[in-house]
Amino acid sequence: MKKLLTATAALGLMAGAGAAEEIKIGVVAAFTGPLESLAPPIAAGHELALQEASESSMFLEGTTIAPVRGDSTCVDAAAATAAVERLVTSDRVSGILGPMCSGATGAVVTNVAVPNGIVTISPSATSPALSTIEDNGLFFRTAPSDARQGEVMADIILDRGIQEVAVTYTNNDYGKGLSDSFASSFEQKGGTVTLVAAHEDGKADYSAEVGALASAGGDALVVVGYVDQGGSGMVQAALDTGAFDVFVFTDGMVGDQLVENFGSDIDGSFGQNPAAPGEGRDMFTEMAAEAGFDGSSAFSAEAYDAGALMVLAMQAAGSTDPQVYKDKVMEVANAPGEAIMPGEIGKALEILANGGDVDYQGASAIELIGPGESGGSYREVEIEGGELQVVGFR
Repeated sequence: MKKLLTATAALGLMAGAGAAEEIKIGVVAAFTGPLESLAPPIAAGHELALQEASESSMFLEGTTIAPVRGDSTCVDAAAATAAVERLVTSDRVSGILGPMCSGATGAVVTNVAVPNGIVTISPSATSPALSTIEDNGLFFRTAPSDARQGEVMADIILDRGIQEVAVTYTNNDYGKGLSDSFASSFEQKGGTVTLVAAHEDGKADYSAEVGALASAGGDALVVVGYVDQGGSGMVQAALDTGAFDVFVFTDGMVGDQLVENFGSDIDGSFGQNPAAPGEGRDMFTEMAAEAGFDGSSAFSAEAYDAGALMVLAMQAAGSTDPQVYKDKVMEVANAPGEAIMPGEIGKALEILANGGDVDYQGASAIELIGPGESGGSYREVEIEGGELQVVGFR
């Protein structure tokens, strides 16, 4: 890999609050690849927060923000690294919002963020391995670790009276980490996992994989995968062969595309994705609708919160230099301070400019813990009448 610019060289022209009239922030999402249907509302969530801060005229004495997009592709770590390299070295961004997927995120943090001292906040990278990645205090995520999702999924399945399941997972960091977390938790709670087997994305035929899982047995098939790729391929193969008729879906599968793909054929199936109930979620959903995108889409709210935390940290630090504002991210995300909801970024910027404290709660009731990640609550969903319905929160 070519030697990248250091953070000091790349960002020197914007190190002080008053020195820049405009800054750039990278918006990195999987615009192509196995989660491309989720990328537009995630990117829109990031950009809505940046627009709100920019238009408030309260951000760093009137500094404006220009988002610059990059395609992380989700599963191609080299492409993700190259995209973020360009944002850092050519566009000279002050921070990175994204990437979406765990493998791409790990590659970006290791190969770009750390060498260049760039703050990176992902809304949706959930691999447990990211909790211990060497990040020099530069990496944060507004989504919880899949160590938590595995426990929640185990509880949801057992609460529905299902004691025995088979598991298929997409063969990457996300799939392996979440399937391991789930299997361990499910068995500790008294359930039985008949078989855990990987699937590759991009195949035309998944009948062999489904056949092995069907032979092992189980009352449901847990699908740890991507709705635009192998996860849906596995579901279709299972339906075609009659191997399974009840499916449990993880966050990479939960979205409008799932019911567009299968409709009522998967009635009775269920799953979960990170989301918090309450006023903040409702406020953001209304704001998103006014802006022309679906705020209920998976991780869109977390994306808005990621953007908000980045600009608030800059304001609290009085600087767009990542080496300075990285130390303020946890501070603006947590108590003490005045509670800040969606649509109140301008208010928060004013409080910070006047020397006050904020406790950003936002669209996903954000609270950062430990290594800079969300503690996490989850939305439980089920498919009935060919529609995705929210049935509760955990």
